[in-house]
Amino acid sequence: MTKVYNFSAGPSMLPEPVMARAQKEFLNYNGLGMSVIEMSHRSKEYQALADEAVQDLRDILRLPDNYQVLFMHGGGRGMFANVPMNLASKDGSADYVHTGAWSGYALKEAKKYTRVNALELECVNDKGQHSLNMDALKLDPAASYVHYCMNETIHGIEIFEPLDTGSVPLIADASSTILSRPLDVTKYGIIYAGAQKNIGPSGFCVVIIRDDLIKEPAPFTPDVSSFQITRDKGSMFNTPNTFAWYLSGLVFKWIKDEIGGLEAMEQRNKEKAALLYDCIDSSDGYYVNKVDPQYRSRMNVVFNLRDESLSDAFLKEAKEAGLSGLKGHRVLGGMRASLYNAMPLEGVKALTDFMAAFKSRH
Repeated sequence: MTKVYNFSAGPSMLPEPVMARAQKEFLNYNGLGMSVIEMSHRSKEYQALADEAVQDLRDILRLPDNYQVLFMHGGGRGMFANVPMNLASKDGSADYVHTGAWSGYALKEAKKYTRVNALELECVNDKGQHSLNMDALKLDPAASYVHYCMNETIHGIEIFEPLDTGSVPLIADASSTILSRPLDVTKYGIIYAGAQKNIGPSGFCVVIIRDDLIKEPAPFTPDVSSFQITRDKGSMFNTPNTFAWYLSGLVFKWIKDEIGGLEAMEQRNKEKAALLYDCIDSSDGYYVNKVDPQYRSRMNVVFNLRDESLSDAFLKEAKEAGLSGLKGHRVLGGMRASLYNAMPLEGVKALTDFMAAFKSRH
């Protein structure tokens, strides 16, 4: 079989050792004669598996005791509603930092549940690059919370330092960045992430939440969306996505035991991103990235060909070369290479070699 490198923005590549182990265990997990996918989530065997996954995640993130791990339904979009239903006060407001498409979706959803103060940071700098105007970050000290997106997957923009929100809880959508680099969790009230990029299968959401933010939600909140009930029931108020929990646990173990933690993971990701951005920047304008370098995403590298009429040929030839998922989002067009944790350096080298060869042919 020809090796294919999957640059899709999600569902994305998973680590090959993780998938090989899952394949090996699929029909007979731990000698039980059945698959994880058919085990009762109430069984002692599954509970042991689930507890180990949570502990490995705690270890990787170095979570303090006053932070809990919740596994919830609905992915990141589910949290767009869960956050205001659980945190917003009836007559209060929340600050939403708008930096691109996904923060915009979160902002729009939150308006159903609370008054939203939209902080528009998107801008174009004097070089014509997509950038962020941090001077527009005028926070309300009386807000219930501040929400932002660490990495705008569509626009290829990443914020690397936590926002300073004082005593107001900072809520971060980390769907594209979680586990790609170390995080000082104590700077955040909640960090949440859809699983399908750096964690595991889609349809699963990891929530890291500080104890004081787990409280009685708004009365209209569905029980399955309540942080309090989810915490009290050990993320098993209803049957969770058991296979996603299991596979995510294998990914946590891979990061912990084979990669060596998040510091080592960050170095891998820096090297991959630098290789691709260097290829773009040294192409004499043949390939163009239009993002301010200080906000260039390590996870999602967006670029265009100077001659857009060659885009279809680029995608066709890339696919023939075993490079999949490079078509840019329909909102922006162009190309997008997602370099999540499971993408090896060899995959990025294969892409940059292809880009150089394509340029020489066209």
